[in-house]
Amino acid sequence: MNENLFAPFVVPVMLGIPITTLIIMFPALLFPTPNRLITNRMVAIQQWLTKLTSKQLMITHNLKGQTWSLMLISLFLFIASTNLLGMMPHSFTPTTQLSMNLGMAVPLWAGTVVMGFRNKMETSLAHLLPLGTPTFLIPMLVMIETISLFIQPLALAVRLTANITAGHLLLHLIGSATLALTSISLPTALITFIILTLLVILEFAVALIQAYVFTLLVSLYLQDNT
Repeated sequence: MNENLFAPFVVPVMLGIPITTLIIMFPALLFPTPNRLITNRMVAIQQWLTKLTSKQLMITHNLKGQTWSLMLISLFLFIASTNLLGMMPHSFTPTTQLSMNLGMAVPLWAGTVVMGFRNKMETSLAHLLPLGTPTFLIPMLVMIETISLFIQPLALAVRLTANITAGHLLLHLIGSATLALTSISLPTALITFIILTLLVILEFAVALIQAYVFTLLVSLYLQDNT
């Protein structure tokens, strides 16, 4: 059976209408609001992980930067849950779409840059020109630093898209190879199945790591501008 290698990355459609919005909203159901004084173990673990991640992200921020804590922890939980849900069979991972990742990266990056120019204009402009630059290099360095500044949201989006897409493609290829080898050589198929199992575990870790890296980089951009 020939299957399109990029079929899992096609936006799902129901009755001719893309259902990406419903898929994006689905992770919110995984984090219910506790309505009891004593919560269950799952909610307790979620709250503990949320506090731990928030503490790691906000430890170096000042008071202005700490006002973004809710935004950053919500971003981390959203990306992590979306990536993990994409590991389920016959599912769709929205973070494999560059357009969606750009939709997250650009507003967050723009918010940090605008805050920097609003609160400390001189420091933000000083980042465009390193100290002690020779006079004849000033125009070139300002242009290079400006380009690197505008590349930041693109790098954020491309990094997340590439890592998640590459992991899914690798799992798809090894899974297809394992299925094909079952009718040729069972020992070889067993070895590839073990490799596939280890890669699945690695991909679960990558899903969480990439969510943390994306949020951490946004946090660093915020730290430079507050």
